[in-house]
Amino acid sequence: MLPAVFADDDLAQRFVAGLDDVLAPVLNVLDCLDTYFDPALTPVDFARWLGTWVGAETDGTEPEPRLRAAVAAAARLHRVRGTRRGLSEAVRLVFGVAPEIIESGGASWNARPLGPFPGTPRPHLHVILQLPDPTPADTHRLDALVAAARPAHMPYTVDVTAAERTPQR
Repeated sequence: MLPAVFADDDLAQRFVAGLDDVLAPVLNVLDCLDTYFDPALTPVDFARWLGTWVGAETDGTEPEPRLRAAVAAAARLHRVRGTRRGLSEAVRLVFGVAPEIIESGGASWNARPLGPFPGTPRPHLHVILQLPDPTPADTHRLDALVAAARPAHMPYTVDVTAAERTPQR
């Protein structure tokens, strides 16, 4: 692609060949730029960075498939953040297990005024997670996750227990 004047010049050819080696990775990234923003296709290290960019609930220790799923679901989870469904989905994405969520509130309808209120008067949220081999780090991770994904006004407690094992036949 050099002008005809430089096509036969040995120094110009060697200089340009050196630039090709330097610029080839940059041009390769630019050619494939759209795949860097697709959590299923991007390199793992970029997926971790992309997770911080979109606010995915990751801590860097999750396996690659779970990391990619959390990054892909981050925008959808932000829409339901602070709801029971959003909290359940966030915990499932991080641990791979759906939690049991017990909340104090409720909703009901009554045609007569001054009926009994559903739920309990004090707000509270309790999240129970059953894992095959729980560790203290799991409890800490669940506590941090619930603190970030719960409704802001809601006090909470978390409990990580061992899942019941069934005998293999």
